[in-house]
Amino acid sequence: MAIPTRYRSVLDTICRGELVVTVDMKSTCLTLSPLPEWKRFEDKVAALPALDDLGEMLSRFVVGQAKDLQVDASGRVLIPLELRDYAQLDKKLVLVGRTQRLELWSEDNWNAEREKSQADYRSMLGARDTMSDALKNLSW
Repeated sequence: MAIPTRYRSVLDTICRGELVVTVDMKSTCLTLSPLPEWKRFEDKVAALPALDDLGEMLSRFVVGQAKDLQVDASGRVLIPLELRDYAQLDKKLVLVGRTQRLELWSEDNWNAEREKSQADYRSMLGARDTMSDALKNLSW
């Protein structure tokens, strides 16, 4: 997969093109994290109580399936086959920027997720009284 040009210099600056890719537990997509961000997440998972069920799932399925990637000189990374299969990746991909990671989706899965999320978002906005204060005050 070719990393879009707009992300290449940022990734070079923050992690020298060293990324970690793994499954997303909530959606049929992959997450790409700059190595320093991934290490912070791994430390948080390692600090969870040993008998915590969610911590065990995160450790086994998210951390356990993580693979190191290196952006090559042409701005590409090779996504391992088992992760491509998990996310149902084919020729048309969508890369979604998040605050500290990227998500990699098949175009079909992304379109379905976007439609579902837009409907859910509109519903949540209608239930403003149940939102946390942090969300009520969020703006840009």
